[in-house]
Amino acid sequence: MLDVNGVGYLVAASAAALRKADGAAEIVVETYLHVREDALQLYGFADPAERELFTQLLTVNGVGPKVALAIVSGSSTAELRRAIALEDIARFQAIPGIGKKTAERIVLELKGKAVGGAELPASGGATGALVEREALVELGYTLLEAEQALAAIDPGLPAEERVRLALRQAA
Repeated sequence: MLDVNGVGYLVAASAAALRKADGAAEIVVETYLHVREDALQLYGFADPAERELFTQLLTVNGVGPKVALAIVSGSSTAELRRAIALEDIARFQAIPGIGKKTAERIVLELKGKAVGGAELPASGGATGALVEREALVELGYTLLEAEQALAAIDPGLPAEERVRLALRQAA
């Protein structure tokens, strides 16, 4: 519930906006009003970048406000922009309510729009990291487990060696 000069508004807020509001007496929330034929829905965000990504996600066919809110709540804006820039479909498929086709559509339609501000890793690291993570996911790791396992291993090693060390470390 958002109180603005004594008037309360029901706001569907992102996870970051909820964390920002936790215990705070007063906060600034970026909002987006979604107008439908039968309803006016208010969405709240922690910062302008989060709201901007949300509105860009709404332009993707098959992505409504609830799914867009789930996407921006699942990861930081920088991580999501990076996933779009690197065409990381698995990152979006890991979000409940998003299938392979929707994830592909998100990456395809937002690649040119949403990459502003995304920090790409050093050359060679982007494609290798995706391949390594996908290999671990195929072997039964969750996306988060695969990322954590690979984070502890030297990124300068060849992809095959990184996967082998991640598997050894987990065993």
